[in-house]
Amino acid sequence: MRILITGSSGQIGTNLALRLLNEGHYVFGIDQRPNPWTDKIPTLLQDLSSFYREFDTGIGNIEYPTNLDVVVHFAAHAKVHELVQQPYRALENITMTFNVLEFCRRNHLPIIFSSSREVYGDIHRYITEESYADFAYTESPYSASKISGEALIYSYAQCYDVPYLVFRFSNVYGRYDVDIERMERVVPLFIRKIQRGEKITIFGKEKVLDFTYVDDCIDGVIRGIDRLAHRSVINHTINLAYGQGNTLSAMANFIGEALGKQPDIHYEEARVGEVTHYVANIGKARALLDFTPTTSLREGIYRATQWAMEWWARKNLT
Repeated sequence: MRILITGSSGQIGTNLALRLLNEGHYVFGIDQRPNPWTDKIPTLLQDLSSFYREFDTGIGNIEYPTNLDVVVHFAAHAKVHELVQQPYRALENITMTFNVLEFCRRNHLPIIFSSSREVYGDIHRYITEESYADFAYTESPYSASKISGEALIYSYAQCYDVPYLVFRFSNVYGRYDVDIERMERVVPLFIRKIQRGEKITIFGKEKVLDFTYVDDCIDGVIRGIDRLAHRSVINHTINLAYGQGNTLSAMANFIGEALGKQPDIHYEEARVGEVTHYVANIGKARALLDFTPTTSLREGIYRATQWAMEWWARKNLT
């Protein structure tokens, strides 16, 4: 297959692209920054958040692809608290999705859209079946941008017959997620601080989240790509997660276990805009994609910790 991935320099995009390439597929990436992890993904450097214009036809020696099978749209500003502080970036998320949808409409291509558990908010914290998301209870500009993206997807399917799958991800962690100088994500941040013996802060002592190891996430996305390309599963919104909740304290303690160190945990109140309880209902993913995540939080954190420490050691960043 021939797959275009926006946000191909990010964590999920990089993992997906490398696995697809390894399986013999053609992959083309679009991102506003060069990939910091690998040079194996042909990538067009383009800011998708500008007002709509024709996509560039290429850059340097890279030819823009034709005869694509699926577009996978991952590009987004993804840090909830940062978008509370800088809400204009939520509008940029919406613009990115519009631009990519226009590309799909003009070229008659199906799209996979990366949404988020954030669309459920806290009001339905124990009801996470896909059709129960209540968009009247939007918690943050980030969740609003994902809700808006979903709405655009659904409208393009209705008006222009653009086939889609929407995946609602939940706290994906693992390889290619340790550039914390660019964006602080909780798992690599805790790994570094615990390794250094520094205090870590958990915002919300009782916060429960559904952590998803990146290999499980990618397995679900690839199953979706295959079914969407062959039109055997289209126009569905699907939770992709592990399906089990854990506190951030448990996650931190698993990191300490992997490092052989005792975490120094400090607790503060949950921050504005953040969901404090989410455990995904993954029944639809099992039924439509035969999706079965296999990596427990303890095992996934061990793998993520080992990979991070090896990467930082190679880069002299520990």
